[in-house]
Amino acid sequence: MSPYRVTPGSGELERPVILAAFDGWIDAAGASTAAVGEVASDATTLVEFDADALFDFRSRRPVLDIVDGKLTDLGWPELTMRRARHGDRDVVVFTGAEPDYRWQELGRDTVEIVRELGVREWISIGSIPAAVPHTRPVPVLANASGPGLLRDGGQQGPQGLLRVPSAALSTVELAVSGAGIPCVGFYAQIPHYVGGPFPAASVALLEHVSRQIGVDIPPGDLLEQAATHRQRLDEAVAADEDSASYVERHENMVDEERIPSGDEPASEIERFLREDGRGGSESGPLGDA
Repeated sequence: MSPYRVTPGSGELERPVILAAFDGWIDAAGASTAAVGEVASDATTLVEFDADALFDFRSRRPVLDIVDGKLTDLGWPELTMRRARHGDRDVVVFTGAEPDYRWQELGRDTVEIVRELGVREWISIGSIPAAVPHTRPVPVLANASGPGLLRDGGQQGPQGLLRVPSAALSTVELAVSGAGIPCVGFYAQIPHYVGGPFPAASVALLEHVSRQIGVDIPPGDLLEQAATHRQRLDEAVAADEDSASYVERHENMVDEERIPSGDEPASEIERFLREDGRGGSESGPLGDA
């Protein structure tokens, strides 16, 4: 059986671009999947992947609903491509749980799909923990498969070698790039002392995607959530002298425009992996503030 199913009668897409984000690894604070959730708020399903072939259900157990003592429903992990219209073009949102199995096969299958759909560009988004303060604009690292692909004036980085455990998303992006599809990626840096969601990073990612594809993507409720979250963080920092000093040190680093080398993000990611091997949100000095 094919590991994926394309919805029949989906029709021709208009200048399609794929926007991809998987949960788990490189989705610190759930920032990238929250961003694509806004993009796909009114989306229709184009492609469904076979969950049995991709996931270890002992690791990603389905969610069971029990109503009045009766087993009523199972919510299985999913990986899908959905079609959303933004401006004058179609955005194909490729998202879901990061697969446990068949990464290379998934890359080959994705190449088949992007060719069938006539995709013109691939954009990966993610989020990683970093030594950055919540009081400054969210830094976003960018990668590109070739020169001149970053249309928002962004620069690729960090400079030098950055060697980290790979994500399934990066494996698929490399396969798509190898097939001649232009690929870029945007990765928001999340303050590593923050636990729980960080909506400011989702907003920053959507801004970069909007500039990249030349179409405005509304952030929905994320702007209000970011403002509320910022207020809670500020109050938590102000109430604790050690936290205030910690944040101030990171502010000074940013204000001095000290650009990290490739080794620094790598060490942050490695620490993150040690403390939370599935890539979920870590709780820092401020807990879930």
